[in-house]
Amino acid sequence: MKLICTQSELNTHLSLVSRVVPSRPSLPVLANVLLHANAETQQVSLTGFDMSLGVQTSFGAQVEEAGRLTLPAKLLSDIVSRLPEGEISLEETEGEFLVTLTCASGRYQVRGLSADQFPELPSIENAEVIHLPVDALSEGLRGSLFATSSDETKQVLTGVHLTAEADGLEFAATDGHRLAVVQTLPEETPATQQTFNVTVPAKALREIERMLQMNSAGTTIAVRFDQGQLICEWANQRLTSRLLEGQYPNYRQLIPRQFSRQVSADRRLLVSALERIAVLADQKNSIVKLSLDNVRQSLVLSVEAQDVGSGRESIPAQISGDDLDIAFNVKYLLEGLKAFNTGDVQMQCNTATSPAILSPVGGQKMTYLVMPVQVRS
Repeated sequence: MKLICTQSELNTHLSLVSRVVPSRPSLPVLANVLLHANAETQQVSLTGFDMSLGVQTSFGAQVEEAGRLTLPAKLLSDIVSRLPEGEISLEETEGEFLVTLTCASGRYQVRGLSADQFPELPSIENAEVIHLPVDALSEGLRGSLFATSSDETKQVLTGVHLTAEADGLEFAATDGHRLAVVQTLPEETPATQQTFNVTVPAKALREIERMLQMNSAGTTIAVRFDQGQLICEWANQRLTSRLLEGQYPNYRQLIPRQFSRQVSADRRLLVSALERIAVLADQKNSIVKLSLDNVRQSLVLSVEAQDVGSGRESIPAQISGDDLDIAFNVKYLLEGLKAFNTGDVQMQCNTATSPAILSPVGGQKMTYLVMPVQVRS
């Protein structure tokens, strides 16, 4: 194998695949990235895989001799990221699994393992291809990923539940304390005529989100899946992931249909006030109290952090219904509000102990349910 590429190109693509390389691999070769140089297409592909999540990405290079080899992911990334900008040549010493990297300032040698030991990424035969619009996918991920659970004992809640119907996509995520539901409607033709319900691990979706930010060339992502596996392909990128097993909760029945109180406020004003008051809230229990003042048409935010201090802010708001004091985890409020992309936000609730619904006013179709916290008066 012998090839010439730029340091920036190699570094960018290495950083993508290295993220899925396990720190404690079940097989020694899984600590490596698979490098495949193709002389016919003049492309170099890199693959990282942990037997559950796999990422493959490719880029153009001057390939003089084709070849396949695996190299230690962390070591290679650490070296390449520190090399000066400009061209790098990679040349394999035949039969020794040894690669020499040469750049303007010097040369390095890295020993790898045979590519034959590297497991193949999963493939799905005869599955129908679904084309999802990149914009709709990105919007759904931004509005749902933050609400997934990090508790591995509730494994099905560590993913985002995707439902596709003829008129669009629905993304849902919950950790048991809050629920985010985003509906995206493609502007042109329907995303798919095929309906499906799958739960995809948040880790895989975060990688898709990151890869799309770096390269979202083209307007759609080709998606294939069977009962246990998902494959996404776009541009020169490919991601494979296992799907999560288990019945996802019937989240739609959790969302109240009627409300006795409603608040509308400027989202940025509310976020700024919450961020300031969170400084004190985080010192104690992360709880902030919201007081709905119908007479003054204001929303009062307050924190009582015993033995530390207290804080109080008031912002103008349009309020209908009786006054109410209701308390929340400030982190949950902030994460939901920051996922919205509109100027105004609406909060609807009934009592201090029943779920509150936050939603953007005009813009994306998103519902964010947060359970209040009971506090002693």
